[in-house]
Amino acid sequence: MRLSKMHINTLREAPAEAEIPSHVWLLRSGMIRKLVSGVYGFMPLGYRSVRKIEEITRQEMDATGAQEIHMSAIQPAELWMESGRWHVMGPEMWRVKDRHERDFCLGPTHEEIFTDIVRSEVSSYRQLPLNLYQIQTKYRDEARPRFGLMRSREFVMKDAYSFDRDWEGLDKSYKDMYEAYERVFARCGLTFRAVEADSGAMGGNASHEFTALADVGESEIAYCDSCDMAATTERAAVKDAPAAEEAELPLEIVSTPGTKTIDAVAEYLELPKEKTIKALLLAVYGEDGGVREYVAAFIRGDRELNMTKLVNALGVPEHMAAFADEAAMEAATGCVGGFTGPVGLHDCKILVDSELTGMKNMCAGACKLDCHMINVNYGRDYKGDVVTDLKKIREGDPCPACGAPTRLARGIEVGQVFKLGTKYSASMGAYYKDDNMKDHLIVMGSYGIGVTRTLAAIAEQHHDEDGLIWPVPVAPYHVIVTVVKADDKEQSELAERIYGELLANHVEALLDDRDERAGVKFKDADILGIPVRITVGKKAAEGVVEYKPRAEKKALELGAAEAVAEATRFIRDRL
Repeated sequence: MRLSKMHINTLREAPAEAEIPSHVWLLRSGMIRKLVSGVYGFMPLGYRSVRKIEEITRQEMDATGAQEIHMSAIQPAELWMESGRWHVMGPEMWRVKDRHERDFCLGPTHEEIFTDIVRSEVSSYRQLPLNLYQIQTKYRDEARPRFGLMRSREFVMKDAYSFDRDWEGLDKSYKDMYEAYERVFARCGLTFRAVEADSGAMGGNASHEFTALADVGESEIAYCDSCDMAATTERAAVKDAPAAEEAELPLEIVSTPGTKTIDAVAEYLELPKEKTIKALLLAVYGEDGGVREYVAAFIRGDRELNMTKLVNALGVPEHMAAFADEAAMEAATGCVGGFTGPVGLHDCKILVDSELTGMKNMCAGACKLDCHMINVNYGRDYKGDVVTDLKKIREGDPCPACGAPTRLARGIEVGQVFKLGTKYSASMGAYYKDDNMKDHLIVMGSYGIGVTRTLAAIAEQHHDEDGLIWPVPVAPYHVIVTVVKADDKEQSELAERIYGELLANHVEALLDDRDERAGVKFKDADILGIPVRITVGKKAAEGVVEYKPRAEKKALELGAAEAVAEATRFIRDRL
């Protein structure tokens, strides 16, 4: 392709909205174009890379025996009501009505649609196992779209759904998809980890998230260097501190004026924060928007609440739980903002982190303004309606599997796999008949890859201070031939010959034949991140050119034929 004929629009400065490198360089390279917040279009070079990620994904899915179909993004509400997820998905779901006032949504995912297909068209065990997938645009009305393609409201996703006779079959389907995902992300040039994850609104009993490691990622993972433990911090279990070996002292109420925070009360009473109890006051809302119940959650004062663990313990979607209006909750339960403890509360559900049950002589709010209790002990002074792990894992916490120090890293979620089991087949009536004509529920799995998010993750991992550095398999083009002076006959003729030979060798090549200054061309080549640049300049009459892989600092002088051969080898070795 000739750049003189191509629509490209590189930017010399980063737009003010761009916060992270991938967002900066995808905008500066002109590969994506913002329409409104959280909604982006793909320009010629960007769309070529998107399609290459799609094709890598398609090849690996097809290799497992999965079959590609394409369903509508517009989904009738009735199917989501059957599964019970119409309200569970919350405000992130784009809900629309047609002219007849019938409810629809713009699909954030397609479990219901694929289950409906299979319950209608699969009846015998002979038709199973089955795996259907699609690569399609999805919609989620993010409350805070940011980071470009990382958290957007419209995105391209590959979603696949497996249908098996039993759990043993699901285990195999899950393993096949897991291994296919490893190949997809490796071929895309990503450094990633697969970690245990929370299933969230998808449901099921097991899930793994594929996380591309990056300093700016919104996903946080915990892992252990001494064993194979790896999980998102939402999912990671936290090992309780050993139970305290001390006698229980008499409960006392003490004056603590103005100490509404853990830091303040610990300083005032000269206590370590791990001897305090932190209260978090929440309300669970019903589908009508009203408060269904109040919740007081208690964790050790130096700990952070894991909201995912909390809503899982409550059995409600995350959007239905929020921090409570303290005045309203005080009137209903006797809590006091900043001074709430587990003793003396009423008419609310009490959740207690499991670590607190072994702690002795703790300090907690007294449910009285400017007062705390000391020597609070679980069992004697208070009990929880639910006792479970509610805390977020921290760097250095003992690994829940082997006890070695836990490490944390950030990353970008690029894919996730779920064992759904019979969640959807049971609610939607998807059965098959065995060889004795007996009905059995189909056992399902769900598997997603964020195609456009993968593009952003690649850009996040592969760039420098000058621009993008695309891995060859996903690069929009493989080689850029830059003519220093487009009006120089010898340079132009040699560049044309090199360009033609690259195309004949099945190398995807760009010819920068624009009437621009050499510095502009070099800058654009760096920003675009094309893997190899061949520069035809002042030594064209001698048949000598500069050969430079984008990731390397120095260029080599090579003969034209040698440069073509080296570029061809370089590209073929990496495809």
